[in-house]
Amino acid sequence: MAQDVMWNFWRDTGKTDRPGAGGGEADDRAAVKIYDIIRTGRYGGHMVKGLYTAYTGMRNEQRRMDILTNNLANSDTTGFKKEGVTSQSFDDLLAFRIKDSTTPGVDAKQIGSMNMGVKIGEVYTDYTQGPMKVTDNTFDMALAGEGFFTVDFTNKAGESFTLYTRDGNFNMTKEGYLVTQDGDFVVGTNGQHIRLSTTAAETKIDRGGRIYQDGRLQAQLQITDFENYDYLEKFGENLYQPVDGATQRDAEAEVYQGYLEAANVQTVYEMVQMIATTRAYETNQKVIQAHNDTLQIAANQLGKI
Repeated sequence: MAQDVMWNFWRDTGKTDRPGAGGGEADDRAAVKIYDIIRTGRYGGHMVKGLYTAYTGMRNEQRRMDILTNNLANSDTTGFKKEGVTSQSFDDLLAFRIKDSTTPGVDAKQIGSMNMGVKIGEVYTDYTQGPMKVTDNTFDMALAGEGFFTVDFTNKAGESFTLYTRDGNFNMTKEGYLVTQDGDFVVGTNGQHIRLSTTAAETKIDRGGRIYQDGRLQAQLQITDFENYDYLEKFGENLYQPVDGATQRDAEAEVYQGYLEAANVQTVYEMVQMIATTRAYETNQKVIQAHNDTLQIAANQLGKI
């Protein structure tokens, strides 16, 4: 069977007889044909399956590496939620042996099934609670449980819309507004920007997000939660935005003043995953190299057999 395949390839590259003497224009055409197979991964209109499978594996591992790198880069980002990725194989296809002369009257014989490789199944966000660290700063807040701070975000075009974050590293402006590190306003339960007294001697925030200054209730943080986090997507700048289908619900999170929620990234685990991903990538490289060597043999040495 393998010899017949090699002969068909040899014939397609310009040979009219079985390999023998070698040399000449036909061998030049063979070399061009081999180069085209390596470059495109196709032979006679059909994908060289080994090359394609290894290629999909390399792309899959590259995407996984991008996600791991992003997780590590944000390991010190307050309230960051790490991402993960699943792999999914392409659907199995039936394989047929065509032009099979071993069975009279049968042009194509089924020989089994095969898989064309792997692809990214889903990129997801892990919303598990990150560890809390003590800062003792008045306007540092951490959420324990499910929920998000509500922020009035303004883009560079001056457009404002509501976004959500787990990053409670807030400041107070000279006008008394409670804002994020990027200057976006924190929203209260009344739907307005939270504004506090700049002359108060003491500011206390209870577990329900109620802000007291000198014993008087000034405002309450709007803590928002959602039924299904699959309807949230990362907006950038450590913010999240809901997509069509998102449904809000009462938040169960408690507010801790003087704390910040650290990223839920385990640095050692992410580095181990990076090593495993690198090895998987290199394995697919070796598969492509093996196919490349086989095709080079077909082009350069088959005529000497």
